Amino acid sequence: MFIGSLAALTALGAAPPGAAAVPSGAGGPVAVPSGAGGPVASGPAASGAREAGAGVTAPTVEEARLDRAAPQEILRRGGFDSAGPGLAAALAGARSYAAAERAVTRQGSALWRRAVDRVQGRGPAARAGDLSRDDDRPLYWARLAMTRELRAWQPRFALSDPDRARLLDRLEVTSRGQNTVRYPAGRGVKRVLLTGFDPFTLDRDVRISNPSGAAALALDGTLIRTADGGRARVETVVFPVRWQDFADGTVERTLRPHLPQVDLFTTVSQGRVGRFDVERTNGAWRGGFGDNLNVSETGLVPVTDPGSQPQWTRTTLPSARITAADTGPFPVYDNTTVTEIPAGGTAPVTRPDGPTPGSAARAGGGGDYLSNEIAYRATLLRDRLGLTGLPGGHLHTPVLQFGPGNTDPGGAVTDPSFLRDRAAITAQVRSVVAVAAARR
Repeated sequence: MFIGSLAALTALGAAPPGAAAVPSGAGGPVAVPSGAGGPVASGPAASGAREAGAGVTAPTVEEARLDRAAPQEILRRGGFDSAGPGLAAALAGARSYAAAERAVTRQGSALWRRAVDRVQGRGPAARAGDLSRDDDRPLYWARLAMTRELRAWQPRFALSDPDRARLLDRLEVTSRGQNTVRYPAGRGVKRVLLTGFDPFTLDRDVRISNPSGAAALALDGTLIRTADGGRARVETVVFPVRWQDFADGTVERTLRPHLPQVDLFTTVSQGRVGRFDVERTNGAWRGGFGDNLNVSETGLVPVTDPGSQPQWTRTTLPSARITAADTGPFPVYDNTTVTEIPAGGTAPVTRPDGPTPGSAARAGGGGDYLSNEIAYRATLLRDRLGLTGLPGGHLHTPVLQFGPGNTDPGGAVTDPSFLRDRAAITAQVRSVVAVAAARR
């Protein structure tokens, strides 16, 4: 894997003893101490969702991180510390499953709107707290506060485990903007769909932000001027960093209704230090690094109709035009590297110019983690829908790092360098979209 290279680790600073390289993906290539967020055995125990009573489960590994100091500070300073208690109060008044579903839908939808409004400077949300307005982390931690409340809720009526799971899914969908993608009627405005990710590798540093999620909040529902003088409406959604959600089809369910009506789509995640990459090729392989539940998965990307599953999919984004344009301070590369097992071979080989005929995927340009997988799933869906001419693919942003003197995980949750780089990355994502959406 390219992220396991000495160059990648050197760029990030010396790894601690026993550190493992994290695949480029939702959280980017970073060094993580073994056992602290790295690959672990999958299964119910790994998720942390142990039975705690009739229909009630203990917090997941992801939700349990809420009790650390930094998430609580982020919630408080972002003005989102009322999200969990607000859902608990709404559920307390529910006397039926239908009422509970309405409460969850209202609260989840309100959380997404509030996060977008805060980032885009609208209404009371924009004035709440003293964290920088463009911060993606309050949404992430507030959602977990809400799912933890819902998981522990003991209603006054019979609630089956499948019904509780449906409520949790409803909260996920509504609080991620996955049900709010809307485009104006007519064809005078280009339609762009962009996806981001949650923060990731939080056992390494629970303060982490994900610039792809920040860009999604900043661009959702916005109208941008394209490089040719046209206009484009951008709609966005955010996805979790969890293997099982992807296996359950969250990407396909979310994107399928919209791909036939858009003019461009791009999945976005955090990638390499100091650079953007347009990933040329995506591979059908899961490399095994632990997700936000500390669950590991290795093997072929699970999809419907596996008999027709290709080993590789390719971007249809206008890579040459994007990399040639002046979109911002970070260089943008057309990344063609993959790792494959050649036809007839047994050992992985890294190829700088893409896969060879008949090879088996071991890493796409975007690695072998969930950023590669979302790109693979989205472009495979494009092809299976017969939309082979639709521009779409994956964009990796630079790694968002804390500034010098603030690299200790117990340090400040923000600093000037961190704020400057996040704003610059978001602005450059907007510029890349403006170039990509222009007429060919």
